[in-house]
Amino acid sequence: MKILRTPDERFEGLAGFPYGPHYVEVPDGEGGRLRIHYVDENREGAETVLLMHGEPTWSYLYRKMIPVIVAAGHRAVAPDLVGFGRSDKPADRSDYTFQRHVDWMQAWLDEVGLDRITLVGQDWGGLIGLRLVARAPDRFSRVVVANTGLPAGDMPMSEAFLNWRKFSRESPEFDVGIVLTMGCKTPPPDEVLAAYRAPFPDETYKEGARIFPSLVPVEPDDPAVPANQEAWEVLSRFEKPFLTAFSDGDPITGGGDAIFLERVPGTKGQPHTTIKGGGHFLQEDCGPAFAEVIVDFIAKTPS
Repeated sequence: MKILRTPDERFEGLAGFPYGPHYVEVPDGEGGRLRIHYVDENREGAETVLLMHGEPTWSYLYRKMIPVIVAAGHRAVAPDLVGFGRSDKPADRSDYTFQRHVDWMQAWLDEVGLDRITLVGQDWGGLIGLRLVARAPDRFSRVVVANTGLPAGDMPMSEAFLNWRKFSRESPEFDVGIVLTMGCKTPPPDEVLAAYRAPFPDETYKEGARIFPSLVPVEPDDPAVPANQEAWEVLSRFEKPFLTAFSDGDPITGGGDAIFLERVPGTKGQPHTTIKGGGHFLQEDCGPAFAEVIVDFIAKTPS
């Protein structure tokens, strides 16, 4: 497996991101190793909040939320998925599968040794994060899902998603800054867009970002369907606190909270909310407000 690693100087002086890097190495599945980066603030915090991003973002997405979570006395941990941020990037599109992403992040979770976790999953952070919950529900104290889902090939996908999947595969140029702007209610300033572009010096670094939409199991015969179905079986018995906090302006996942409210028993009686003024990347549009929702949820559902 050929691995690309973004030069460190690309991450110097990023707007609003003072957090130092942390790294662990995990097996790549082919006899080699992959380096995974994560932000880890307030390690002695009362609760561990695992902030998982999606495509094509990285831990920078949570920069507005980490201070709120830390100020409430909690530990904030935000990893970069393989292929994103400061984590290593396999160079071949075929190196990326749904199962490998789960395995890589499970190995990272084990290596870092997190426990008593509050999962916060948005976009692919939810798809991968919920698979981690299903593998080891005892490690998780509660779950927050936002603008995400766990498709198992048995539900129609929005036209917006299908168009996005086609664009990501076929567009000759994949400009991460344009993708962020399209997914936000308020266009981010240039210095913020530069930070989202930083992990990708050129198109060769973007194979993971490009393939992600095609890894969503939209057909019943997709190889990820059996594992996602098994995950749903676990989630259908998950009685720990489970909160939906979708935004009101996401054409891709709008209405996706309904399946969680219907199928996960831990959603019963929880203060589910719709975050106003947020696009797909609600962390960018409404980061502090989203963080307050998480902090309040933890306070109302002590471990």
